[in-house]
Amino acid sequence: MSDKPAPPAEEAAPAEAAPAEVPAEAPAEAAPEAEAAPAAPAEEAPAAEAAPAAEEAAAPAEGEAPAEAPAAEEAAAAPAEEGAAPAADAPADAAPAEGAEAAPAAEAPAEAAPAEPAPVEEPPKAPTPPPPAEPTSAPLNVTVEDVNDTSLTIKWRSPEVLGDSGLDGYTIEYCKDGATEWVVANAELTVANRLVLKDLTTGDLLNVRVVAVNAGGRSEAAALVEPVHIREVVDRPKIRMPRFLRTRLVKHLGEQINLLIPYNGKPKPVVTWTKNGEPLDSKRANVRNSDKDSILFIRTSQRDDSGVYEMNVKVDSFEDKSSFVIQVVELPGPPASVKLVDTWGFNAALEWTPPTDSGNTEITGYTIQKADKKTGDWFTVLEHYHRLNATISDLIMGNSYVFRVYTENKVGMSEEAAVTTEAATIQKIGISYKPPEYKEHDFSEAPKFTASLNDRAATVGYTTKLLCAVRGSPKPKVMWMKNQIPIGEDPKYRQISNQGVCSLEIRKTGNYDGGVYTCKAKNAHGEAVVACKLEVKQVIVADADKEKEEE
Repeated sequence: MSDKPAPPAEEAAPAEAAPAEVPAEAPAEAAPEAEAAPAAPAEEAPAAEAAPAAEEAAAPAEGEAPAEAPAAEEAAAAPAEEGAAPAADAPADAAPAEGAEAAPAAEAPAEAAPAEPAPVEEPPKAPTPPPPAEPTSAPLNVTVEDVNDTSLTIKWRSPEVLGDSGLDGYTIEYCKDGATEWVVANAELTVANRLVLKDLTTGDLLNVRVVAVNAGGRSEAAALVEPVHIREVVDRPKIRMPRFLRTRLVKHLGEQINLLIPYNGKPKPVVTWTKNGEPLDSKRANVRNSDKDSILFIRTSQRDDSGVYEMNVKVDSFEDKSSFVIQVVELPGPPASVKLVDTWGFNAALEWTPPTDSGNTEITGYTIQKADKKTGDWFTVLEHYHRLNATISDLIMGNSYVFRVYTENKVGMSEEAAVTTEAATIQKIGISYKPPEYKEHDFSEAPKFTASLNDRAATVGYTTKLLCAVRGSPKPKVMWMKNQIPIGEDPKYRQISNQGVCSLEIRKTGNYDGGVYTCKAKNAHGEAVVACKLEVKQVIVADADKEKEEE
């Protein structure tokens, strides 16, 4: 093996072509291909050095080179036809190959070349253009805010649909009534929802319209409903609605309705009335208008007169609206049906359904009455009852009852009632009364003094009394003693016992009546004793009085 280093890929390609009897034009064609590759050494290597390098590369593969020569021809021809890219791959396979490994290295490019065709690049596609912008919808609710003899102020609301490009602004145009030429009021677009048109001619009738503008162009125009008269309005219209009409006005069927509603406005306003959005029926309602007020008059109200009444006062382009509600009510109808659901004991259960006619107002309750079939007299058992079922109790055994139900509302109770078709019969049931058994209470009690005796002082010659109180069951026996000696039936003493109060009266006490007095109460359960001390005092007479007594 030679020590010379392996030549570059551009030199190996023509060397391998020589044993395969490649025509002389092949190296000449490959040279330009090699020059196009980025490797520069291919141009400087001499042809003499290329031949020994090719022999050294082919020498170790003896016996196999003839069989593989066609493969080498294909490997040499492929780079020449396909250009610089396959030529650059050749040295990667041939350079490391030495001895017996050269042949497999030569086969790899031959097999890979037809399997991998060169990719074909597609031309880039043109970008999809964006969809064209769409204009916005028309502005909303164009109205007059102010007007005088030289200017007009209008306002409006933004469009509902702005589109993808948004809103650039508004342009306002006007023209005289009857003309076709529109004049642009604003030189530049305005983003505000209000504009003042100045330098106008007094007395003109102008039509005004507003157009929204964005990248998609102009929207549909939104115009004032009526042309505007350019003049000074002295007093704008204003309705002064009475306080009682600010809420619902309720009238009974057949009542008269007479409403006076004042207003302001100059010059004289134009007053119009509507009911539920429709003009008033002149056969039902009369209207009289003056410079300061308007009168709505209905001689006899009916249910059909109920509704929302709206008053509109207009001066040129200015107007004021006010509405109120009139509700004509009457007595309700009876419940649609009533039935007896059940009867048990002394009770009957009823159910009923609401009336078909509520009287044009809400139902406030029901009144339930009962009647004994024997007498036929009706009695009210429930009033202002709010449920649709009730239980009637305290019915008499053996009697049969029918029931009726009235409907109530704000006007009153219905003229008719719904009556049950079936009667509730209270069956007779045998009842045996057994009085309850009570355990007799034992009231027995030993004597006990609730008020004891108190010590006393008495004067000779005067009557005194000792008092105490005792209780006990059975009634205790009371005994009085003086100095532990029973008094007994001594007439000097009077013993009284009444409702548990015991008293001892000592008549005309003397010097010997003083001492300890005891009261003893005794019954079968025990006894009780109380005592007190009685002191008898002598009357002291002065000496002068004694002398007079002796004289």
